[in-house]
Amino acid sequence: MPTSPSVAPAPVPPSRVVRDRRADLVVALIALALAGWVTSGLWWDPNGRAILVNSSDQALFEWLLAFGGHTLTNGQNPLFTDLLNVPDGVNLAVNTSITVYAAVFAPLTYLIGPPATFLVILTLNLAATALAWHLLLNRQFRRSPLAAGLGGLFIAFSPGMVSHANAHLNWTAGWLVPLLIWRLFALRRPEHTIRNGVVLGVVVAVAFSIAAEGLFFTALALGLFVIVWAVHPSNRAEARAVLPGFLGGLGVTAVVAGALLAYPLWLHFAGPQRFDGTGFDPVIHSEDIAAYAAYPSRSLAGAAGLRTSLAPNPTEENSFFGIPLLLLAVAAFVLLWRRARYPHRATVWALGVVAVVFTALSFGPVAKVDGHRTDLPMPFDLLAHLPVVNAALPARLALVVAPVIGILLAYLVDALRSDPPRSRPARATWVVAFAVALVPLLPTPLLTIKREPIPRFFTSGTWREYVSPGGVLTPVPLALDVYPDGQRWQAYALSHRQGEFAIPSGFFLGPGGPDGRGRIGPPPRPLSALMDQAARYGTVPIVTEGTMKDVQADLRHWRIEAVVLPDQVHGAKWAVDVEAVRRTGTALFGEPERVEDVWVWRIRQG
Repeated sequence: MPTSPSVAPAPVPPSRVVRDRRADLVVALIALALAGWVTSGLWWDPNGRAILVNSSDQALFEWLLAFGGHTLTNGQNPLFTDLLNVPDGVNLAVNTSITVYAAVFAPLTYLIGPPATFLVILTLNLAATALAWHLLLNRQFRRSPLAAGLGGLFIAFSPGMVSHANAHLNWTAGWLVPLLIWRLFALRRPEHTIRNGVVLGVVVAVAFSIAAEGLFFTALALGLFVIVWAVHPSNRAEARAVLPGFLGGLGVTAVVAGALLAYPLWLHFAGPQRFDGTGFDPVIHSEDIAAYAAYPSRSLAGAAGLRTSLAPNPTEENSFFGIPLLLLAVAAFVLLWRRARYPHRATVWALGVVAVVFTALSFGPVAKVDGHRTDLPMPFDLLAHLPVVNAALPARLALVVAPVIGILLAYLVDALRSDPPRSRPARATWVVAFAVALVPLLPTPLLTIKREPIPRFFTSGTWREYVSPGGVLTPVPLALDVYPDGQRWQAYALSHRQGEFAIPSGFFLGPGGPDGRGRIGPPPRPLSALMDQAARYGTVPIVTEGTMKDVQADLRHWRIEAVVLPDQVHGAKWAVDVEAVRRTGTALFGEPERVEDVWVWRIRQG
């Protein structure tokens, strides 16, 4: 039965310590093997392959790693940059800056480059998540190594985690959640209140740096769990007894985290280039009710043809548990409820409430069923306009449900082992139930593609002959989420200590969306629109006197010194018509200069 949040774990016998450490090693090796299997398509050539369904985010995180290391070694601000979105810059505090990762892995980034470092972090994220949950379940909640290992591995390689392994270094950092739970539960003990509060404050600051949205969801889930547990009749007296020390520890946590995050929070809520909400539609990015019973694409079931298209994109399959696992989770809840002693039922009840509430919230403002939008309002609609909540994607709230299921499965394993069914058919039924629920969800490798190499023009450092130090160079089409090459070139230059060049656009979240909300990249200008039209549709514009005035105004606004077109341009969502882009550039800027493996247009200042 789950350990009460207000009860400290009992001392562990030495024999169990040895057994637990062996189990830790086994779980770590299995987790590392599974993580390597999921990311295996990238390991063949880390610098030459990209994640098929999300090469944009991969390029962004590689840029963040390179930029973070560059700011660390050059004493610059890691939370605001003028290297993108010239002349306004980008507020990285409202983006996913992964500052801690960038700083910790800076030596590796300089040694092996941003793409390989990205892959190392992604792989370690998955493996560390499994091990962290295993340790929490085994050490904190006293589950057996088998139960804790199963629970940890399920959570780390649940459909949502595998889906976000498509380039999301923030969401795959699931190891932060058990760390936060462990340190939060430490506050229930009256001794070392200040020390425990300080440690939790540091952990909160680290989590904010790596995955602010995930930290917000974790805080909501833990807050709901603690409240439901505390108000249960069997726990009210105990909750009142520990409340003063617990609140005191939280106060210390708030002070420490507030001090460490004062500047990032100011940038986030009041700094330059901030915005309200996001540029994403909460209805589109809400979980389809049918998605909970569906199977994910990167799984054995998906490989067998049982996948669906109920997610807004392949990186957002946040539930997708399948009917057998849902039934097994309900059976686990019922069995644990029946077997629990009265005081411990509060913990089972709290877990169930968290799962139900976050499931309902994940449905977004209005319900969607099997791909069809309805007019039925959902609970999230009541909260959607609140600060911070309006920046969250409701579908991702389903990610909270997977750990609840993993915890229930871990306790179910121990419950069945401690008091197994008496008949052999009943025992066999439980084994089959676990197999039918979990085997179809075993992950398959992420889909990858070969991506365009960094041009020799940049790897050789020749670009420095065409741009003044810190000057503005732009690729065409201009860098965006769908055209990530410019930031990849910039990341290469920064990580190889070649110097700085700025680009006028980029892939980031910034102001400029409707009603003061955010948007991806800057608002389009005439030059970026013309180049996008050529790249996407192969259409060379008719250049008029008005067109030239608009383009010249853009060149002055961005202070562009050189325009670069490589022989191969990566299009994250469609193939790029390089010849149409070259012809458009020639019509606008004149004949280009061939330099190594790129076309270059020098732009005369003024």
